[in-house]
Amino acid sequence: MLALKPNCEKCGKALPNESGEALICSFECTYCEHCAAVVLKHICPNCGGNLVKRPIRPEKYMGQSCPVS
Repeated sequence: MLALKPNCEKCGKALPNESGEALICSFECTYCEHCAAVVLKHICPNCGGNLVKRPIRPEKYMGQSCPVS
């Protein structure tokens, strides 16, 4: 299951599940839009992979596996 980290790993900004400005790499490193674009140029400093928008999980499924699996 995708880890929804609650803060930007660079500046500490809060990025709750419903935030539309969280970006992640394939290892789920998490950054805010500003840090991802301006500071990191959309490249994860940990793995070198690209940073993409993190999906928003519906609140009713927080802490659960996919209901279809």
